Amino acid sequence: MLKTTDLGELPLAQAPSIDSSAYRKATWRLIPFLAVCFVFAYLDRVNISFAKLQMQSDLGFSDAAYGLGAGIFFIGYFLFEIPSNVILERVGARRWIARIMISWGLASAMMMFVRDEFWFYTLRFMIGATEAGFMPGVMLYFTYWFPAKKRAQINALFLTSVPLSGVVGGPIAGFVMTVFDGVGHMPGWQWLFVLEGIPTMLLGVAVLFYLPDRPATTKWLTTAEKHAIEGNLAHESRASHREHHFGRALRQPETLFLATVYLFTLIGLWGLTFWLPELIKQTGVTHKVTIGFLTAVPYAAGGIAMVMVGRSSDRTGERKRHMGIALLVGSAGYGLSATFGGDTTMAMCALSLAAIGTIGCLPVFWTFPPKVLAGPAAAGGIALINSVGNLGGAISPYLVGKVKELTGSTEMALYTIGGSMMIAALLVLFALPWKLSARDKIETPKLPAGVVQQ
Repeated sequence: MLKTTDLGELPLAQAPSIDSSAYRKATWRLIPFLAVCFVFAYLDRVNISFAKLQMQSDLGFSDAAYGLGAGIFFIGYFLFEIPSNVILERVGARRWIARIMISWGLASAMMMFVRDEFWFYTLRFMIGATEAGFMPGVMLYFTYWFPAKKRAQINALFLTSVPLSGVVGGPIAGFVMTVFDGVGHMPGWQWLFVLEGIPTMLLGVAVLFYLPDRPATTKWLTTAEKHAIEGNLAHESRASHREHHFGRALRQPETLFLATVYLFTLIGLWGLTFWLPELIKQTGVTHKVTIGFLTAVPYAAGGIAMVMVGRSSDRTGERKRHMGIALLVGSAGYGLSATFGGDTTMAMCALSLAAIGTIGCLPVFWTFPPKVLAGPAAAGGIALINSVGNLGGAISPYLVGKVKELTGSTEMALYTIGGSMMIAALLVLFALPWKLSARDKIETPKLPAGVVQQ
């Protein structure tokens, strides 16, 4: 005779299906919505790369001034990231993510009023400061729901919003800047900022009504499913040796190592993100809509790679080689894009290879922090890693712009960015701390708490 639990009289024979049902619901309820939110985060963060095609000539900005303005976003991001994640841990994801989105959408829309370099730098700083905490906050949020063995694939599904924003963002930007140019006596780049800022604010309001803080507060999970998710996470926490203390987490070697790797990695990502339209333009393509559609190609390749690498890494539990090899591929792509920068077809192939490696490694990278961080330490440590890494966004755009201004070419800057990713690859493959290098266990789901065998 089957014994049952006190969680809805669940028969033992049905117990293994509870995990599957719980995680399927959590995935479909949370990931698509948060991915859409992050698409708008990326659009509001990088629409400056498309606005540049008109804005720079309208306002008379140099390439170095554009690069500084694109990168100064990350200074605000760096300064406010750790406080933001600590507040999210205390007040809950729903309210804090809503605040983040509403405020950064407003700051992004205000970019339409830029008339000189001072306000260009000021508003870019404000966008970074107001958006700080969204991405690491979501990564922290996932640790409330999904165990380590599922996290690379979950991260991959969420982070497909990065390439998706590039796939849809380019054509949308090209369309807006062409069709709306001159409407209401406003140039297309002003319309781009306002039309991409307003939806972000509306999504922020939707977060207040849609996003649950933790499994226990959901209405769409059964009691047994809630206990299954929380029981699995509790079991994982007891079996691990993770740092819980906030201050020690910020100083421990593994946290600092990951921050360093992420810095070199994101020098590659943001070099691609902020200069891709310009790199395509340099190959001889001039029509804005065509440039917009061509920017979608590397992002689409990166999105496919992201899902495939995440699934492969979760299937095997292996993280180090998946991450390191992806970084090597990205490094090679940057080197080839510098070599073949004058040929549209070859440049697009090389830039796609750079995107495959640069974007494809991200879901695997974010499986590392939860191996050594939990609780308040995870809030601070993940934010520190992300904020230091995103300083690459302050370095890379300015580097490319300055080199282009001095030499008339982006070739040396692209070689430098490729070298940065090579350093990240070597660190992961040959210097990864032992606490991070172990495979994640791949095992069958645990029975929900309260289920007993005959």
